[in-house]
Amino acid sequence: MPTAVHAFDTTLIARYDTRAPRYTSYPTADRFHPGVGAGEYQRALRTRGRAPLSLYLHIPFCPSPCFYCGCHREITRQPGPIQRYLESLEQEIALKAALLEEPGPVVQVHFGGGSPTFLSPPQLAAIVAKLLTFDLTLLVPLCLIAGTFMFMATERRDWRQIGRILVGIGLLILSLEMIGQASEPLRESRLLPVIIDYFSGDPVTAFLLAALVTWLFQSSIAAVLLMATLAGRGLITPELGVVLVLGVNLGSSVIAPMLTRTADAAVRIVPIGNLLMRGMGSVVMLVLFMAFRPNVAFIGATASDQIVNAHILFNVVILLAGLPLAGIVYRASERIVALAAPAKTADALQVTELSALNEAALGTPSQALANATREVVRICDTVEVMLKRIIELYEDADDARIKALAALDDRVDAKHAAVKLYLAKITRNPLTEAEALRCQELIGACVKLEQVGDIIVRNMLVHVRKKVEHGLEFTPEGWRELTAFHASVLANARMAFNVLVSHDTETARQLVLEKDRLRDLEKKTSQNHFLRLRDGTPKSIETSAIHLDTIRDLKQINSLLASIAYPVLEEHGLLRDSRLKAG
Repeated sequence: MPTAVHAFDTTLIARYDTRAPRYTSYPTADRFHPGVGAGEYQRALRTRGRAPLSLYLHIPFCPSPCFYCGCHREITRQPGPIQRYLESLEQEIALKAALLEEPGPVVQVHFGGGSPTFLSPPQLAAIVAKLLTFDLTLLVPLCLIAGTFMFMATERRDWRQIGRILVGIGLLILSLEMIGQASEPLRESRLLPVIIDYFSGDPVTAFLLAALVTWLFQSSIAAVLLMATLAGRGLITPELGVVLVLGVNLGSSVIAPMLTRTADAAVRIVPIGNLLMRGMGSVVMLVLFMAFRPNVAFIGATASDQIVNAHILFNVVILLAGLPLAGIVYRASERIVALAAPAKTADALQVTELSALNEAALGTPSQALANATREVVRICDTVEVMLKRIIELYEDADDARIKALAALDDRVDAKHAAVKLYLAKITRNPLTEAEALRCQELIGACVKLEQVGDIIVRNMLVHVRKKVEHGLEFTPEGWRELTAFHASVLANARMAFNVLVSHDTETARQLVLEKDRLRDLEKKTSQNHFLRLRDGTPKSIETSAIHLDTIRDLKQINSLLASIAYPVLEEHGLLRDSRLKAG
């Protein structure tokens, strides 16, 4: 056949065969030419007057590459380069601010890169604290109007939450501006110098007061900006401001442990570790500051800059110190949490879990389905534990272990009900065909898992009690057959759980084929058992009903688990009349 010839518009190609600005350039690349140098750039900044400012911060770090991306970025997981870059970025912010003789209000702040979310919360908070020293008054109406509109115009939880955040930012900026204006009369106050002199002479009291204020604010950024605002208006000295900043960090380190004081022990380790590092670090820094009284002028040109930079510098020091001390702090946190934890009397199997069924995600079906999947996976884990425990009880059972296993079934039932209700709520929103199919698949899997739990508790656990009550024992051959059959079912269960998450067609095919193999194994096991009955083996006669019923129950469990693979195979056209097509 002749090859098709594609004609290209050479005129169109020539028109666009030129350098063009990239969307990642701020300003765009075509704004620069040989006639624009450092002098022109500085002069433009000095003479721009009170025009509104738009700020762009480039965060060029990513944990992994996106091969379609052409942005300037660096792939790293090490904190050192990131911290050095942030220090340089903070210096750049200060240099640009110094060039602005009449800095206008900031109306836009853009973070790009790279992956700005790659920054840790303390790192991002430090950058934001630095930015908030600019005049942000114009952002107040924008944040309030946009936030209110987003909150009232939609019922989607994620958009309403963003609206709340914008309103909160607007109110925070407004409150800081009002504090600054309200504090103007204090400059003429005769009492204020007395108070400032007292706190300057008693840094410990000032340190504790700042910690208390931060704990009341529930925000270190708000407290630091308050201190910076007061210092910028000449109401407190930079030296006192540094002491107050240290107190702010102590107060912020107390917030998380207080909020998680009733949480699980594993959850409290990190907040306690943060308290040890930042809290103890602030105390050590206070002692060193009081001992050496260093000049704080080197960390900023103005009083407000010195306070903000002191906050940033403290967190940088804590970060660097935390790298070699992380292991020690973690072990110390574990011991502190263990000392404070109440003695556990319940069985180790009774574990309190946080549900993945986040109601706030219902407005985003893809996220909600991911949450439901995580919860179903937890049901899978519990069912696997039950399946492993039940065969152990056949050999060695007591009342405590039987009750513990029954309690696990109660957990499966509760999670099954919660997942079904959550999936029902998801269907209230418009779903794509794929999302609707996934929803049905999860409901089906959840029902099957609940049935598996019922078989284990209502059938197999009854066999266990009967065996214990009558003092029965299996023959060695019969017990080997039961354990081998159980091991096959357990392996298939793990395969089914994998299929549920991965949707791997080959694993699904193997799972269905294993169902046929297990049916053959059941026939062979039953034949062997009947041969022992024919030979008159006493133990086989006594345990015959338990043996056959257990095999039947395990086979039923396997069938339920194998059916989890059917939606995956059907989706890929690999099922025909309930039989596997030839692959």
